[in-house]
Amino acid sequence: MIDNIWLVPLFPLIGFLIAGLGSFVKLKTGSVGIGKAGGWIASAAVLASFVVSLLAFIEVQQMDGFAPQVVHLYDFIKVNSLVVPFAFQIDQLSILFMLIITGIGFLIHIYSMGYMSHDKGYAKYFAYLNLFIFSMLLLVMGANYMIMFIGWEGVGLCSYLLIGFWYHKEEYTVAAKKAFVMNRIGDLGFLLGLFLIYAKVGTFDYVVLEGMFFGGSVGDVPYISAIAICFFIGATGKSAQIPLFTWLPDAMAGPTPVSALIHAATMVTAGIYMITRSHFIFSLTPEVQQVILLVGTATALVAATIATQQNDIKKVLAYSTVSQLGFMFMALGVGAYTTAVFHVITHAFFKALLFLGSGSVIHAMSDEQDVRLMGGLKKKMPITYGTFLVGTIAIAGIPPLSGFFSKDEIMAHVFTHGTSGKIFWVLGMLAALLTAYYMFRLLYLTFFGEFRGGDTLESHVHESPSLMTIPLIVLAVLSIIGGFIGIPEVFGMGEHWLQSFLNPVIKRTLEMPFETMHLSHSAEFIMMAVAVTIAIIGWLLARMAYKNYDPKKETKGIAQFFEEKWHFDEAYNKAIEKPLMKLSEQSEHFIEKKGIDGAVNGAGKLVHFAGDKLRLLQNGSVGFYLFLMVLGIILLFIIQLLAAS
Repeated sequence: MIDNIWLVPLFPLIGFLIAGLGSFVKLKTGSVGIGKAGGWIASAAVLASFVVSLLAFIEVQQMDGFAPQVVHLYDFIKVNSLVVPFAFQIDQLSILFMLIITGIGFLIHIYSMGYMSHDKGYAKYFAYLNLFIFSMLLLVMGANYMIMFIGWEGVGLCSYLLIGFWYHKEEYTVAAKKAFVMNRIGDLGFLLGLFLIYAKVGTFDYVVLEGMFFGGSVGDVPYISAIAICFFIGATGKSAQIPLFTWLPDAMAGPTPVSALIHAATMVTAGIYMITRSHFIFSLTPEVQQVILLVGTATALVAATIATQQNDIKKVLAYSTVSQLGFMFMALGVGAYTTAVFHVITHAFFKALLFLGSGSVIHAMSDEQDVRLMGGLKKKMPITYGTFLVGTIAIAGIPPLSGFFSKDEIMAHVFTHGTSGKIFWVLGMLAALLTAYYMFRLLYLTFFGEFRGGDTLESHVHESPSLMTIPLIVLAVLSIIGGFIGIPEVFGMGEHWLQSFLNPVIKRTLEMPFETMHLSHSAEFIMMAVAVTIAIIGWLLARMAYKNYDPKKETKGIAQFFEEKWHFDEAYNKAIEKPLMKLSEQSEHFIEKKGIDGAVNGAGKLVHFAGDKLRLLQNGSVGFYLFLMVLGIILLFIIQLLAAS
């Protein structure tokens, strides 16, 4: 099956072409086009990719000592010494991400068939979804950084298309442009890193680069640090870390299933994957890892505080994603790459569940997203409530659900990270407390108490159709059992399966013993008890404040500051956007209008003026013409004499 792994990205590419062409035919001819079949075709394409990925995973799992296998298709670029093959690298890391992308992606496709059933752009929507899946698969399957970068840019394009899918609303197109521009900033950093790599070693191939970096043949530590910083800038854009994080909450402008796809299975995990894949670079730069730890911790905490005061159900989950990504970067910052991947997996389960659950609520509420107008939906939407509750418990870190195991493992690694680890652990646990608080706040505002949206809206509230609830149930089950792939050894249930599985990819050396913890069993149990206690405190605080919510209560002080998102957008607008707009206006006036246009228009005026004057020579006088002829002959003689001398 490994030899046929190229089928995995091929299926969604074919689905994109079929659904896209069907949508184009309908647009041009006004006929029925591909219609509802577009959803089934796109979903079947992703399912086929998942099946092939699953078979490949079984093959990798059953093979002892499985080494990375490169499937070479053809030479993508071949110019002098630059040879970039279009090739896929299949190993334990890439196969896990392939399963996440196609598995969660398939569930989101099925859900979308119910959610988007009445949308006029139905086939086009599914074409974009398939293109998104295809691009993300290229990103994680590529055997070199160039193929990764193609997928990297592809998911950026697809996010723009899907965030602004309802382009008739200006604020949605603005959100799409914001996502596109902020990601271009990060992408520039990633691209500069690629230039630095090629200038130093002349290749983009992972296997070759890993051998060179770990073998010490690169050697130049400042140069390696520059590469790591550039790559990290790229990751902050895609994975929404400070300062390039404000695009992700605005990305909620797109359809809710798109939010689930971006936040759980595709785009925002790209930065985590890239750094994990590049561990042979980052492990050599502890000072850059410290920066990653600092940025991740700040992002986790800041985003969590903002989430505590948001009233848009999707915005709460969006800032939650930013915060959870911060936890993943904390793990990367202490070299716990497997742990970061572990949280990617569990987060994919419960965050997809929560977003799709919010979509079910929005669908029932006639597109209303303000939680202050909800309440009392527990009885009217029992499946949505039950699954949303599972997701809430999972993200809050309450055992035995999946979020507990991965988040606890991150905090354990951070705690044992040098002298500063204890400080970062305290800050991380504060973010965990806020996580439990804002998620249970969201649960109580949405599903408990009395309905606050009025009788007319209440009469339309109903449980979502089975196409939407079945994916919720599947994701709820995964959110419950997903953490068991990484049960700590302290429980006496054998080795950590995920760490054992990824060991062949996440190389260890004596000089770089990352992902090692020095905690006694009693200390581990104490830290687990503290984590659970903090989660329960967060739940109780939310219960006291919001079980009987008063919508007339005003937000004041620090809570208002959090509600206004720390004024990041206003600060960026004042410090960056307005100066750039002013510079653009001045450039338009002086450079474009007076400079470029002035030069072009001046040349035209000069020609016109010269023509006006020269035409006066054509006066019809034969004597004047003879005079000019004689004058010309004399001039020629003078030139001849000067040339001869």
